[in-house]
Amino acid sequence: MGMFDELLQTVVSNAVGGGNSSQLAGGLMQLLGGGGQAGGLGALVQGFQKSGLGDVVASWISTGENLPVSPEQIQSGLGSGLLQQFASSAGLSQEGASSKLAEILPVIIDRLTPDGQLPQSDLLAKGLNFLKAQL
Repeated sequence: MGMFDELLQTVVSNAVGGGNSSQLAGGLMQLLGGGGQAGGLGALVQGFQKSGLGDVVASWISTGENLPVSPEQIQSGLGSGLLQQFASSAGLSQEGASSKLAEILPVIIDRLTPDGQLPQSDLLAKGLNFLKAQL
């Protein structure tokens, strides 16, 4: 499970200066795992595609370089409901949440898709359970 160890390190190191790291990780698990209003990683990708950001999110999934994303694009890709849900879970304002996600979401999705494909749901669930156990 080395990939998920790296993911946890990324979450924690990028959390410095913005919210509690365990809250941030919990919000990410909820967002990527399909908790609450979220439909999981696949639904998140579809939301970005529907917002005209398919090329951006595709770069995060592919094995190439990740395209950057702005906080405004995060708001567009997630929608206000999911962004508010994440912000509440992570203990951040909506503006803070969109800024933090603009920093870390490309890295996390890149790490969750090392082969350039969305993972099978059981693999993602195992990884998210591993992260939850670390909190």
